[in-house]
Amino acid sequence: MLSRRFHLNPMGRRCKRLILSSAKFASLPKRISLIFGLTITWLVTAPAPVQGQKLRVGVAGSAPFVIKDDDEFKGISLDIWQEIARELRLDYELIRQPRVQSGLEAVANGKLDVLIGPISITPKRLETMRIEFTQPIFFVQIGLVLPSQPPSLWSRVKPFFGLAALSSVLVLCISLFVVGNLIWLAERHQNSGQFPPKYFSGVGNGIWFALVTSTTVGYGDRAPLTKVGRFIAGIWMLISLLAFSSITAGLASALTLSLSDLAVNERFASPADLQGAKIAVVSGTSSVDWGKYYQAQLLEADTLKEAIELVASGQIEGAIFDRPALKYYLHRHPQLKLRLASFSLGTETYGFVLPQNNSIERDLNLVLLEMHQRQQIRAIADKWLDYSNFQQ
Repeated sequence: MLSRRFHLNPMGRRCKRLILSSAKFASLPKRISLIFGLTITWLVTAPAPVQGQKLRVGVAGSAPFVIKDDDEFKGISLDIWQEIARELRLDYELIRQPRVQSGLEAVANGKLDVLIGPISITPKRLETMRIEFTQPIFFVQIGLVLPSQPPSLWSRVKPFFGLAALSSVLVLCISLFVVGNLIWLAERHQNSGQFPPKYFSGVGNGIWFALVTSTTVGYGDRAPLTKVGRFIAGIWMLISLLAFSSITAGLASALTLSLSDLAVNERFASPADLQGAKIAVVSGTSSVDWGKYYQAQLLEADTLKEAIELVASGQIEGAIFDRPALKYYLHRHPQLKLRLASFSLGTETYGFVLPQNNSIERDLNLVLLEMHQRQQIRAIADKWLDYSNFQQ
């Protein structure tokens, strides 16, 4: 089925040690015959490389892990597999699978010996199918692609009507009214020319004085003359310095938000907003499980391209899939008015798929672990992701 490096079992290693130790103390003729006999025993007990048909390797998944270029396969998963095959000296042929789910079924039914690609390791697949996964080859985040529409007028004005902005204005108005009343009460008898005894005109002048004082303008047309009035005015000046600094900061933040693109598609501000939303997923992939987990109304598409086209056409509100694949697709199709959500829906691991009770899983895992230790897998991924100007 495959050819791989020569490994000695425990019996073979003991025979090798026996050959070396016995030959050391024997005469030359006996040493030659002894070495010959024990060598035959060693060769019998040591497993020979397995010969036969090529390894049937299925290929399924999306770019940048699997890319079909004419008759050639390439991508992150292909580079990793080719390094494994080189290390183990595997003889194989690549067989294109229409979907991940059909590739999994082919492995479970014995039609494929290995399935490579961005295959998510999930408990459901291990429980319901006669397959095994190798050690993880990649850790990936789950993303959400959304329409990228220009901010509406209301989305730009809305921050000014938020709780923080409205509460600041309300506190300011109440403070001006209170200070205006206090100044009028303190000044109405000894300074009636500036603060008349009549309530509305006197309090109106008091509020005007409080307003121009708080803004540090100070026109000088109104000023307290009594000690109590000046004390109130002094306290108000100190309070207004602190209060207006906070209000100014809040209004500046609201203005910045209204003029930025943060208001774009605020329908989805967190994963919880997916509940009840119309979301596209790719049939047979883990995106279906994530959509169900967040209780979205799911519309299954056969491919990632179809799912993204549903979003671009406005038929649904978003699409769930692996974040690197979404980034790669949007990078290759910049004309689409779509964007990735700023948050992640979760994390998954990719692995290669094998049938149960296979004979090569241990060898594959050993090479994968060595590649992780040597940072080879990271280097392969960085080559493809950096090439597309992506960061994981």
